[in-house]
Amino acid sequence: MKNFFFIYAIAIFLTIVSCKTVSKKVDAASEEEKKKLSRFLNKSTDELKIEFGKPDFIEVANSKNKIFVYYDSKFKIKCERRFEIENSKVVGFSSKNCW
Repeated sequence: MKNFFFIYAIAIFLTIVSCKTVSKKVDAASEEEKKKLSRFLNKSTDELKIEFGKPDFIEVANSKNKIFVYYDSKFKIKCERRFEIENSKVVGFSSKNCW
């Protein structure tokens, strides 16, 4: 019984440690993505198109700003990057599932 408890405790410990490691890696990748996208703030749409190409989808927001949407896929996980455009300048961005 003691052996079972000991093995169970080690398994729980390793699971918790590995989850923290994965969480740290995801946080670091998200921060890197944020830095990459923040370079485009207050830049022209031409510079955005040079880096990412033609948008996959263009929305018109309620404030009449355009939103360029880019899709990418890594390991069958769909990445979505959205850039808010006002007067041909990037004024905001968001990304989801992009590492």
